[in-house]
Amino acid sequence: MTRAGSGGLRAVFFDVGNTLLYAHPSVSEVCRQVLANAGHVRDLHVIDSFMPLVDAYYEERYAEDEAFWTDEARTNSVWVGMYSLLCRELGIEEEAVAIARQVYDEFGRPDRWALYTDVIPAFERLRDRGLAVGIISNWDSRLVRLLHGLGLGDTVETIVSSADVGLHKPDPRIFRLACDRLGVEPEDAAHVGDHHYADYLGATALGMRAVLIDRHGVDAGHGVVPIHSLDALEDALGI
Repeated sequence: MTRAGSGGLRAVFFDVGNTLLYAHPSVSEVCRQVLANAGHVRDLHVIDSFMPLVDAYYEERYAEDEAFWTDEARTNSVWVGMYSLLCRELGIEEEAVAIARQVYDEFGRPDRWALYTDVIPAFERLRDRGLAVGIISNWDSRLVRLLHGLGLGDTVETIVSSADVGLHKPDPRIFRLACDRLGVEPEDAAHVGDHHYADYLGATALGMRAVLIDRHGVDAGHGVVPIHSLDALEDALGI
């Protein structure tokens, strides 16, 4: 069981991508390196210019079948589809799928990711307040190994990955599962994430407190005021 925290709050859960970590040095640079190793040298700025298309592809797939995150093969297929699209936009056809799979493999490596500098201090502050810290993420089965490789394994009480548990955000059941693992009621827990639909609405549907984080200063127009850094987390939680 977790200890009593501040203002009735006993646990704070976090999303992963664009909340705790980011692609290092960037998604575009990782793709550039993989492409170059395959004999396809492309300018980084050109690759950058196609990233909005890659992001839109993901959002379209997510809108069509958000449950793909619960199945490893379907998750892999979406990743490969995203980076195959990038290859085709760059004029690479025959090797598009093979290169996309290499990009997918690269992002299973901890050194292809980096923690935002405010993550560890925020975790330490929460734990000093007696709060448990956990992870709830739509991610493939590599997540636990990835987070341990980044040094987060010993700083969180539980890691709930959609591919591992067969549930996905915003399904309230994945939030309930995470709360049950820590022995807390939803009203005594909070969730922090960057996706309004998956994170904010999913958590509030179960009665959890929710904090939306926007690392990139994008106003999504959902009527929810986000924080831009975990330095502002305590104020957002009212603790």
